[in-house]
Amino acid sequence: MVISNKPLRFILVALVACLPVISFANSEKDAANTQTEVAHEAVSEGQHAEPTDLKSKIKAFANHHVLDSHDFTFTQDDETGKYYGFPLPVIIWDNGLHIFSSAKFNHGHAVAESNGNYYAINHHDGKIYRTDASGKITEDEKTGHPTNVRPLDFSITKTVVSIFAAALLMFWLFSSLAKSYAKNGGIASGVGRIFEPLVVYIRDEVAIPNIGEKHYKKYMSYLLTIFFFVLFLNLFGLTPLGINATGNLTITFSLAILTFLITNLTANKNYWGHIFWMPGVPKPMRIILAPIELLGVFIKPFSLMIRLYANIFAGHIVLMSIIGLMFIFKSWIGSSLSFGLSFVLSILEILVAFLQAYIFTMLSALYFGSAVEEHHHEEEAHH
Repeated sequence: MVISNKPLRFILVALVACLPVISFANSEKDAANTQTEVAHEAVSEGQHAEPTDLKSKIKAFANHHVLDSHDFTFTQDDETGKYYGFPLPVIIWDNGLHIFSSAKFNHGHAVAESNGNYYAINHHDGKIYRTDASGKITEDEKTGHPTNVRPLDFSITKTVVSIFAAALLMFWLFSSLAKSYAKNGGIASGVGRIFEPLVVYIRDEVAIPNIGEKHYKKYMSYLLTIFFFVLFLNLFGLTPLGINATGNLTITFSLAILTFLITNLTANKNYWGHIFWMPGVPKPMRIILAPIELLGVFIKPFSLMIRLYANIFAGHIVLMSIIGLMFIFKSWIGSSLSFGLSFVLSILEILVAFLQAYIFTMLSALYFGSAVEEHHHEEEAHH
């Protein structure tokens, strides 16, 4: 069996083409340092005050783990307040392009100056807003949402880094697998031997049974890509790096939209006939069922989006909460129980990582199969 890596190559090229040319702004201006000091004063006044009690710290840590951010933070020294990690490039559009290092934000405690504009990170949602020199973010009294101008954010965040990492890993793995097939006469070698059974399983147990022998090949590239893409992002989320790409609603929404577009753009007339004029039922009922079936076209990708997001996000929150119990109990019994629970849950999370990738791929294949299903109904008899 020879697997073409052209679709994966196309994905990688598209992703790389979207990478902007990253350059970091100069940060040696005395004015910028002055504004940083002003921002620290705002922090001391309580505008972005850090939680002080243990439970609030644990909650903040859990939120930090599941939310996207503009830098990687591995740990913090409580005595010195020093963070250990590395910044990522901030790329925003606000009456012009602004590119600078996220180190200017000092992990959300400072105001970043760029070309005369000042920006701060809101601790509640992790988003960047334009502020004044003091870094003040005002909120609407009724909704609680910030009223500051929010620039267009094209930054390379943790989630974006994980997406590029998954794309590069997939490109390398399946390029190697395809080359080993061509070199060894259809026999996988090296790391490809690990992934070949998964590829064969997706083909024989997911694609062919749900789509059919006649049409499955044109969907195989997407099914393989979506399975391994979701799987790798899920596995990245189990590392201590604080990556939570598939627990991000915008990511799962984008993946669901791809399945939605492919399903409806490749559907045959039989698919649309079942939606707008369902055969085999009385004509008055067809009028009633048509809007319901049309609504189902949009509900299906919505269920894909929510299912993946909710399972991954909830798993991270539960795991972080159980780990936090170790610090609340402060006893060898409670800490041991919390460690045991978190260890078991981590093993379960590995299973969930594979299971959610499989479910997303399986349901996508089911939707594709319904879109290309041949007409098997007899013509209605005239009464």
